Amino acid sequence: MSKENKTAFITGGSKGIGYGVARALLQMGYKVAVTSRSLSSAEKAAEKLSSFGDIIGLEADVRDFESQKKAVQKVLDKWGQLDVLIANAGIGNFGSVEELTVEEWKDTIDTNLNGVFYSIKACVEALKKSEGYIITISSLAGTNFFAGGAAYNASKFGVTGFTQAVMLDLRDKGVKVSTIMPGSVATYFNDHEPSEEDAWKIQIEDIGELVGDLLKMNPRTLPSKIEVRPSRPPQK
Repeated sequence: MSKENKTAFITGGSKGIGYGVARALLQMGYKVAVTSRSLSSAEKAAEKLSSFGDIIGLEADVRDFESQKKAVQKVLDKWGQLDVLIANAGIGNFGSVEELTVEEWKDTIDTNLNGVFYSIKACVEALKKSEGYIITISSLAGTNFFAGGAAYNASKFGVTGFTQAVMLDLRDKGVKVSTIMPGSVATYFNDHEPSEEDAWKIQIEDIGELVGDLLKMNPRTLPSKIEVRPSRPPQK
């Protein structure tokens, strides 16, 4: 099957890593659906990326399983199949466990961990039919803990371990599963505004290129966990 007939579903695709991956997959010939909690944000991103290929923007909240199912069904209704899931949507709430609120904890776990489970659960039957690919976006914080990272570390450690278990669950069904664990990326994450000062960081197009490389990998080989970091971070 040519890439022109393949489809990808990207959560949190209106900006940042999800946006960079969407652009890379469009340039490879994939049809792409990007989601955001805000329909206007998703549609605005789709409009900006439309020159690269066939793309739609959908409103979906990864914290809500029914919302994910409805979004996936829209992809299936439009294109008839689903070949790639990029479970990317995530947030960051940071602070000492003394300061972290119950609401911040729940929102972090609901978005970063439950959201990945809901996204995979909503897509898994379609991906089994296409013998597709699941890629989750974890973080180096999913294996390296730090002060003030209680909620974020917990969510990303969870994503890393969960994804590896899913890989073992699904590889005999023909579905490939990988997790990408980036370090510092030049995105809008945690209300950051990317600038020229972020030139040393991983760029969103770098993650897009990495996703493309995974999708082009010979089917007999599965890079299941990929750590990626800036090659020359500033010296402290």
